[in-house]
Amino acid sequence: MSDAAGNHRETSDSRKARAAAWAADRLGLDSVRLEPVSGDASFRRYFRTAAGRTSLILMDAPPDREDSRPFLDVAARLREAGLKAPEILHFDLSLGFGLIEDFGDTLYRELISPESIDDLVPDLFGALEGMAHRVQTWDLPAYDGERLQEEMDLFRDWYLDRHRGRPLRADEEAAWQTSCTSLIDSARRQPQVFVHKDFHSCNLLRTPQGPGIIDFQDGLVGPLSYDFVSLVWDRYIAWPRPRLEQWMGDMHRRLRPGCPAAEWVRCCDLMGLQRNLKIVGIFARLHYRDGKAGYLELIPRFYDYLLDVLPRYPEFRDLQRLLETPECAP
Repeated sequence: MSDAAGNHRETSDSRKARAAAWAADRLGLDSVRLEPVSGDASFRRYFRTAAGRTSLILMDAPPDREDSRPFLDVAARLREAGLKAPEILHFDLSLGFGLIEDFGDTLYRELISPESIDDLVPDLFGALEGMAHRVQTWDLPAYDGERLQEEMDLFRDWYLDRHRGRPLRADEEAAWQTSCTSLIDSARRQPQVFVHKDFHSCNLLRTPQGPGIIDFQDGLVGPLSYDFVSLVWDRYIAWPRPRLEQWMGDMHRRLRPGCPAAEWVRCCDLMGLQRNLKIVGIFARLHYRDGKAGYLELIPRFYDYLLDVLPRYPEFRDLQRLLETPECAP
């Protein structure tokens, strides 16, 4: 092991010890045992501990790497709206340690299948409806055109240029920007509501009170369709088009977007294009910049989603042709 790796491990281990001492002090115990829980793509870590018979999650978010104020803010907004976000028992922003409610280990990723989905959809769509209609959005950042563009540029910069070694030519750059502008315009024309920004089966846990919502700290004000498309264009199951359109119809009735059903389908499709371009770019960046394993192998599914939707809209023909070329494909 290199000195750098050893120092990183020592720092990580000493921080875990400090977290355990902090948790014990907050819970009035002599000591606590911390068991690792699966992490995420950030610098946060999670541990399970116990206070008597109550299981809790200790969140370790180093304050020099993670600003936990949005996590606390959005958790409060979700709970005030009657949604199942974790209760925050204790949190020290200066240390980056928190004790929060434990939703258990049963992710919707493990529950969702073609056989089970009809039983699960009502609660999931109910959570989407609650976020869109009941969560207060004052003072939240806006999911504006600049943010949307920056996210799509991850596809160009990290997937095409860095991963595939295929930078855009000048004429392709112009076509790329035209496509991006169309996607941004569609997103901005939608009703702007609370957006979780990562609402999918890996961030939802089964609880007796309905879906437990986690990883919501990036919440902002954005397009009505965003969280819906995050859920249905899934990383583990590719749903057939008729099922997607059935769900789009269900959400049109639930969310009441103020446009005809056919226009809502277009809104969802274009929002899905924006998100899936971003996701492909993020997965490439996680691999090359952050050294996180396992993300490149997820790219083909999201790339396939792009190639399924693009031919449905003639205005994106140039982008479709580009993505279909062998040098761009995964």
